[in-house]
Amino acid sequence: MDIQAVRRSYARWAPIYDKTFGWVTGRGRRRAVSVLNALGGRVLEVGVGTGLSLPQYGAGVEVTGIDASAQMLDKARGKVAEMGLAHVKDLCVMDARSLEFPDGSFDHIAAMHIMSVVPEPERVMTEMARVLRPGGTILIISHFARDPDQKGWLPWFERTLAPMADLLGWHSDFERSRVVGTPGLSVIEETTFPPLGIFTLLRLRKE
Repeated sequence: MDIQAVRRSYARWAPIYDKTFGWVTGRGRRRAVSVLNALGGRVLEVGVGTGLSLPQYGAGVEVTGIDASAQMLDKARGKVAEMGLAHVKDLCVMDARSLEFPDGSFDHIAAMHIMSVVPEPERVMTEMARVLRPGGTILIISHFARDPDQKGWLPWFERTLAPMADLLGWHSDFERSRVVGTPGLSVIEETTFPPLGIFTLLRLRKE
C-alpha cells in the first residue's frame, strides 16, 4: 500500500469514519488517552484522523496531530473549533515516514489504528523513536494477524481480506513483529481489547 492509496482510501472513509470505525475502535482509544492524560506533557498523535480522541485529552496534555489525509484533518479541525479544544496545539498534513519535527520534540506519542495502514511501518517506528524524548513512551493500538496455523473464522477472515488492503485502507494480515523491533524501544505493556480481542495496545518506552 503506497501513500496515495492511503489518501484515496481515507478520502472515501472521512464522511462516515466516526460512525463506523470510530465506534469499533472507541474502547482502545479511550484506554490510550487515559494513559497519556496520566502522564501529561507534549503528545504527538500520528494518524489523528477525524480527531475522535482530541476531546478526550485533559488540560495537562498539549497535543499535536498529523495525518496523511487532508479530508480527515478537515473533520478534526472542525471538532477543535466547535468544541474549543485549547489543548490542541496544531494539526498538520504530514507523511509519518518523514516527520517534520526535531529530535526529542515530544514526551509521548500515540499511534492509534494506523500502523496496519501506513506504508513502511518500520520506517514510521524509527521516525517516532527519533522525535520522542529519552524515557518517553509510544502507545500503539492496532490489529495484528493471528498465527497462520490458528484455526477458526477470524484467521480465515484476515487472510481473505488481505488482498483488498488498498480498497479497505488497512492490512488485515499485519504482523506484530513489524512494530516491536525498533532499536532503543522496549515493550512495557501489551493488552488486548474486545470485540473478540481484535485490537491490541502496545506501550513502548524509549531507553
